[in-house]
Amino acid sequence: MNKIVIVEDNVSLSLGIKEVINATEEFVVVDIYHNAEDAVKNFKDDSPDIVLMDIELPKMNGIEATKLIKEIKPSIPILVITVYEDSEHVFEALCAGATGYLTKNASSKQIVEALHELLSGGAPMSIKIARMVVNSFKKATRSVLSDRETEVLNLLSTGKSFKSIGESLFISRNTIKFHIKNIYEKLQVSSKEEAIKKANEQRLI
Repeated sequence: MNKIVIVEDNVSLSLGIKEVINATEEFVVVDIYHNAEDAVKNFKDDSPDIVLMDIELPKMNGIEATKLIKEIKPSIPILVITVYEDSEHVFEALCAGATGYLTKNASSKQIVEALHELLSGGAPMSIKIARMVVNSFKKATRSVLSDRETEVLNLLSTGKSFKSIGESLFISRNTIKFHIKNIYEKLQVSSKEEAIKKANEQRLI
C-alpha cells in the first residue's frame, strides 16, 4: 500500500479525497492535516509515499510547506490540489518542488490517475495548467537581450539578490549592474518590475 498524506484546511473536502483514495487497492491515507506546520512536523513519522498539498492554508502556505518537505525528502512526489489557476501560483508551486498540479474541480478519477502517474515518475497536471506551462517555454525566437542578460533577468525575476546572482553566474556586482543597465535600455524600461513584466509579455524569459 502506498501511503498518502493530505494537507487541506477544508475538512469536508479532505475527507472526500480520503474516501476516494481509500476506496482504491493501491493507496491509503495515513494522515490529514488542516495546517502546513503539523504536516511538516510529522512528515518523518508519517513517512508518506505521496503528499497532496493545498496552497491556501491558515498560516504557512502550501508553497512554503512544499519547500520544507522537499528539503527533508527531495524525492517525495507532491501533488498540489488548489483553486488557483493563475501562472504565478502555478510556477511558484512548481519551483518549490511540486511534482504535479490539479485544480479542485478535478474528478475522483483524475485524482486517482494522478497518483498512479506520480508513482510512475510522471508529472500530472490539469489540461489548462499543462498548456500554461508549455506556453511558458515558448520563448521568443529572436531576443533583443544577450544570453547573459537573459540569465541575469531570469534570476532577478525569481527574487534573487545581486549577491546570489553573482554567485550563480560567477560575475561581480558591477558586471550585474552593467547588464541591468543594458537590459533597461534595450527594453526601454526604468525599473526591475517593468523589465520583468515586459520580458514576460514578450516571452524573453
